[in-house]
Amino acid sequence: MHINDLQKAFDQAGKRTHLIGSDMAGVLVALDMEGRLFTVWNGEVINRVNTDAIRYHSDQHTYYNPGGDVLWPAPEGTCLGYQYSTDKWRVSPGIRFACYQVKETENRRLVVEAEIDLVNNCGIGIPTLFARDIYLTEVDDGVQVNVRESITYIGKKPLSSSQALIAPWTLCQFDTDYGGKVIFPCGDKSELWDLYDDTIVPQCILHGDTMEIPADGKKRFQVGLAPSVPWIEFHSVQHNLRVKRSASVIPSSQSYIDISDADPQCAPGSRGVRYSVYNDSSNFMEIEAVGGCPEVITPGMVLSVDVETGYRLL
Repeated sequence: MHINDLQKAFDQAGKRTHLIGSDMAGVLVALDMEGRLFTVWNGEVINRVNTDAIRYHSDQHTYYNPGGDVLWPAPEGTCLGYQYSTDKWRVSPGIRFACYQVKETENRRLVVEAEIDLVNNCGIGIPTLFARDIYLTEVDDGVQVNVRESITYIGKKPLSSSQALIAPWTLCQFDTDYGGKVIFPCGDKSELWDLYDDTIVPQCILHGDTMEIPADGKKRFQVGLAPSVPWIEFHSVQHNLRVKRSASVIPSSQSYIDISDADPQCAPGSRGVRYSVYNDSSNFMEIEAVGGCPEVITPGMVLSVDVETGYRLL
């Protein structure tokens, strides 16, 4: 999709946006659509775009997954997750209808914030401030987007890890086809595991010290990657594109957590995720990066992770 068509769709829907950079190398921030980022290169939007999400509003029955790159809170499922507070999977209204405001802007940099009240599956309300500090760099063969993703706890009471877990979690979506795959440095298959069932990891291929996960948008699966994995890279033959993501190492006072879409009656597992790969059955996929969480979340605490995403030709 051309950037002009995307901007027109937002304008027709009456939804605010902010562009940093240019039509040739930029990031369009959808302030009224979950603060999602859409990276632009040579006039074309690289990320997946779902125009239905721009035209319509999601509700508890139907979620129009917008595409782009979004900041969400982890975990998704388990008793401390945020997508099952009504006993069915849904994206909470706090996230869906978040009103992001521009707080700082300068050449190729933008900071946006939104107040979002979360409720986890234990019924605990967690007031937060989401922020995305975005910086754009143009390189010879593409663009690089650096984002400090942060969630600030603005509640008045400390929360122990038995009451709440919060980690910044960024999900970056792309259309994909039979040639889609994700690669990353890997010593052995113990560094990755299925988050839904034990079906896709056996199909992954280890080439020397590089692991390959097929990501063709045909079968729904999610793979968690261990903290030892330094980066992940999506390859699309269809779009002659490679997208590399690297996330900063979390502080020693924090731990990586179980982000999985698990039964909301279950406690979180012990395996912490730094990166994950989600493959949907409707021709799109996600490369995801996650920050950490401490044993006790105190009032005013900022939980953040720095994520670098480079978009280049194959």
